Amino acid sequence: MPLRVTFVAAARSSPLLAERFEDDRPLDQAGWGEVERAAQELLPLAAAELRYCSPTPRSRATGEGLGYAPLVQLALRDCGMGRWRGLTLGEAMAREPEAVDAWLADPRATPHGGESLVDFITRVGRWLDTRPVDDGCRVVAVAEPSVIRAALVYALKAPPSTYWNIDVRPLSTTSVTGRSGRWNLRFDGVSAQPTRA
Repeated sequence: MPLRVTFVAAARSSPLLAERFEDDRPLDQAGWGEVERAAQELLPLAAAELRYCSPTPRSRATGEGLGYAPLVQLALRDCGMGRWRGLTLGEAMAREPEAVDAWLADPRATPHGGESLVDFITRVGRWLDTRPVDDGCRVVAVAEPSVIRAALVYALKAPPSTYWNIDVRPLSTTSVTGRSGRWNLRFDGVSAQPTRA
């Protein structure tokens, strides 16, 4: 059986428009409420042989709140945003509109002095490719939505610009199966069973 890595998106610590680059804020009351409501459904993932999380406070808290006792992985940190760290996209746009436009248009651009989108995707992909490949090994990783988007772009060998077209909601799950260099996106859900007349 191939390796299976299930990503769980961290609970939110702020409204979507208030999200900040490299956000280090802990879960707020609403985020804890989300974790409590999702815990029963997501608890079975705690049976994974390996459990990891991004180093952000909200990823660690989400993993602990779901009962995973995850190991922090520095490779799963958010994209390094240099001098934009802590700003919202709107704040960065107000300060440096041309730089933000360049960053959004060119995945190799680093106008903020941090990490390029291509480098971020590559870093997360290298982490994915170095997971143990024991038959049937299951991995769960609680991560920031941006990290999950990067992992999916890497796994699908999609153009870096695809990153901007992936929506990852808080506490959603996404799985990839395979091994280094060969990953498949896996959708799990309840399959419709035919009814008998």
